[in-house]
Amino acid sequence: MNVSPRKLIAVPSLTAALALAACGSGSSDSGAGTGSPGPGASASGTEPVSATSSLPQGSEPVQMNPADFTARITNPYLPLRPGSRWVSREVENGRLQRVVVNVTNQTKLIDGIRSRVVHDVVSAGGQPVEKTVDWYAQDSAGNVWYMGENTKEYENGQVSSTAGSWQAGAGGAQAGIAMPAHPAVGLTYRQEYDRGNAEDFASVISTSEKRTVPYGTFSRLLETKDVNPLEPNFVEHKYYARGIGPVETVQVSGGKAHEVLVSYRR
Repeated sequence: MNVSPRKLIAVPSLTAALALAACGSGSSDSGAGTGSPGPGASASGTEPVSATSSLPQGSEPVQMNPADFTARITNPYLPLRPGSRWVSREVENGRLQRVVVNVTNQTKLIDGIRSRVVHDVVSAGGQPVEKTVDWYAQDSAGNVWYMGENTKEYENGQVSSTAGSWQAGAGGAQAGIAMPAHPAVGLTYRQEYDRGNAEDFASVISTSEKRTVPYGTFSRLLETKDVNPLEPNFVEHKYYARGIGPVETVQVSGGKAHEVLVSYRR
């Protein structure tokens, strides 16, 4: 359930982030976080994370106070309760795949912040395609932060790549937003930042969509547009239902992929 470009939920798969107040481009080279510090910012440009701060954009650093975070993820658009399980069907470039996301009762200390551990497994024909461990934390305002991922791609049953793995606080990597507390149309935010490796960002484009997937028909869905600056042609639209999380992902540019929710266990 990360927010990486290919899956439903973060980053970062199935996933999402927050709504304090923000706008502007999320590209790492957009200039966000540069220039004169804004209100509450230090001279270095680092902004404390609080209920009145804006969402992170591009490569700007954020100062995260561990006391302001919890591994108990209750955001209605991305409820990561231990024991929850999403099963989705994905067709990517004509290949049928099964995506299973499990929220564990485990936590991991990431850059001083206790984070929830989520397992994400993609398989095809019973063989693993990708296995990912994702880490999430929620701040006191209700924003879900994406703290990193350990991902492994497989070929013929063997690990072929770990590209895309990153961890907040390691090697300059910065946490991003998986889901805003109060998504509003026009809101933009960084989902992850590890220069040249993970630079996804998203924007909220609707809060009233209706979609039908194998698991059911939903209205008043949150719709986001997810972009990967490292793949300029890549664009995905993701749909989230309150109380469930991601229910559908459609790749609209840069390839053909469609993922739909088949079953959900709270």
